[in-house]
Parts: sequence; structure tokens; C-alpha cells
Amino acid sequence: MTLYFLYALIAVTAVQLLYFLLFSLFAFEKKKRSKPQNLPVSVIVCAKNEAKNLNTLIPQLLQQAYQSFEIVLINDASSDETLEIMEQFEAENNTIKIVNVENNEAFWGNKKYALTLGIKAAKNDYLVFTDADCVPASKSWLAEITQHFSSTKKIIIGYGAYARKKHSFLNLLIRFETLMAAVQAFSYTKLGIPYTAVGRNMAYHRSEFFRVNGFINHIKIRSGDDDLFIKDAATGKNTAICYSQNSVTISQPKTSFKAWFRQKRRHVSTATHYKFIHKFLLGLFYSSQVAFWALTIFVLCTNMWLFALGLLGIRIAIQYLVIGISANKLKEQDTLYLLPFLELFLLMVQFGIFIANKISKPTHWK
Repeated sequence: MTLYFLYALIAVTAVQLLYFLLFSLFAFEKKKRSKPQNLPVSVIVCAKNEAKNLNTLIPQLLQQAYQSFEIVLINDASSDETLEIMEQFEAENNTIKIVNVENNEAFWGNKKYALTLGIKAAKNDYLVFTDADCVPASKSWLAEITQHFSSTKKIIIGYGAYARKKHSFLNLLIRFETLMAAVQAFSYTKLGIPYTAVGRNMAYHRSEFFRVNGFINHIKIRSGDDDLFIKDAATGKNTAICYSQNSVTISQPKTSFKAWFRQKRRHVSTATHYKFIHKFLLGLFYSSQVAFWALTIFVLCTNMWLFALGLLGIRIAIQYLVIGISANKLKEQDTLYLLPFLELFLLMVQFGIFIANKISKPTHWK
């Protein structure tokens, strides 16, 4: 009987190594140098009750070292001073345009409705998106992300990092999860089957939005203005990735496990609407991770423990190599110190999210 468990462990280890081979598409990708294009760009920020964060974000957007851009600020029916803050900046800067969205009974609390109005109001065809609660990592953020546009590349997927907090396991876990999500997103894009992006750092040409009729296919789903749009519009031919140090956006992470768990529930809930191929591959990766650790622990407790130890060593070595190079590219090297423990803890969290979402629906943009 023990021999069968060993065979199963060998099989799932092989599956895991195939995934790390897939992730190496990003890890070992060589950067291609592109020249700045200075395309006319509209930076779109959709904000709901973000008065405090806008006071931080808008000045940094205005300081971008870029020749031709406007900032489209969308007030999505805020109940705080968000609109007033926007108007103050608009009065002092002619590069700012405000789209004030009032509550609409048919689209109550739907961010996609507000974004659609903002996209239609934008004067430029090249659109760059970010969120009110994050900031660009540098003044060349716009120049870095727009240089990936070309005659064929109309959608750009960027990296949205989280700020570091010293002596915080939760912060380390959040950034490790973000790193792994980015490695998968970038690798699948390199493979030619892009499936997701983060709304706090992505860009696309207006024509791509209207080609798929905007968010119409998932307008009734509260979340997914980023990944579900990618599902409809992105292909291996029209999508590029951008991860240079100056192209990153930085957000403040949640400071409590409960708040982060609630946030991840919202994000994960959209995955049920992905294409079958993506759901299958993502599900297989997760299930093979769980199976690998469960079988490893079991076989280590038998007389076959030496074989299990060898497979564990091979798997961890390959993981450290591929994820390590990726972490170095995205400046998340400190997440490697506790990699196996972070992976195991994250697997438990993801299982908890799965159970919680089965029991009740997560809350969304209000």
C-alpha cells in the first residue's frame, strides 16, 4: 500500500515540476528594451470614498515625467469628500477631468458602470488604469508601461506590489501571494493564454474595450473589471507584460487577517467565471500542491521516507530557483526566506476562502 502512495507522490511531483517549467517562461524571460513613445494617454482612476488617498495619489500622477497625458478622475457616488478633493485639484490643473457618477438604480454600486463612463469621457485612445489607494513607484511609471504598446500589443499587464511592513508575517504572506499571482499571470501570458490582470496597474487601447462591448458580458458581476475584461479581450497576440522596477504601483496592504481574507474572497469569487482552460490549470496547480504536501508528509512517516525526502528536495530546489529568479525581478526577495511555510499557510487560507465562498457570497464594491 505504501508503494502506491509513493507512486502517487512521484506523479504529483512531476505535475508540480511541469508547472515550475511553465513559470520559468517568466522567470527566465529576457527584457526587451523599448524606446519611450510619448503616446497621448488618459490615466483613469475610479474612486469611491477615497478622499484621503486621492490627496496622496493625484500629486504623484501630476509629477509623472510624461509629455502628453490627462487624468480622468471618476467619483463613483462617494459619500465623503472625494468629489470636493477632485474639484480642488481640477481647479489648479487643466490636465484633470472629473466624471461625477451618481447612483443609478439599474447599476447600483457597480464600479464597471462608473468605469465605462470614465472611458467614454477620456479624450485619448491609450488608457492606463490605477486605483486611488496606491501610488506609482516612480515618475517614469507612465513612460515605462506605455512603451510596451505597439501595432499588435494593445493590452498591457503590469505589476501591483504591496508596501513592506517590518516584522509582520501577514505582510509577508500578502506579498508572497501577490508574487505567486503575478508569476502565474505573467507566465500564462507568455504562454499565449492570458487570464488576469490587476486593475491598479494595467493599460489598454480604447478599441479593445469597444471590440468586446466593454464589460457587458459580466456587467452584473460586481467584481472583475480587470480579470474578466482580460478574459474577454486578451489574447497571446495582443497582450504584453510590464514589470520593470519603475513601472510598478505600490498599495498599502491590509493590516488585519480578517480584512485581507475578506478582500481575497472578493477576488477569488470571479475565478468561477474564467474560461475552462484557466480554471482547469489553476485548479490543477492548487490541487497538486495540496496532494504533494499531504503525500510527502505521509510517505515521510513510512519506510519509504528517503524517497519522499529526495522528491521534496528536488521540488523545493526547483521552486527556489524559479520563484527566486521571479522574486528578484519583482523585488520581493525577502518572501523567499520562509517560502515552504508561506506556501503551506497560503494553501490553508485558500481552502478557507473556498469553503467561505461556498457558504456565503463575499461583499463587493459599495
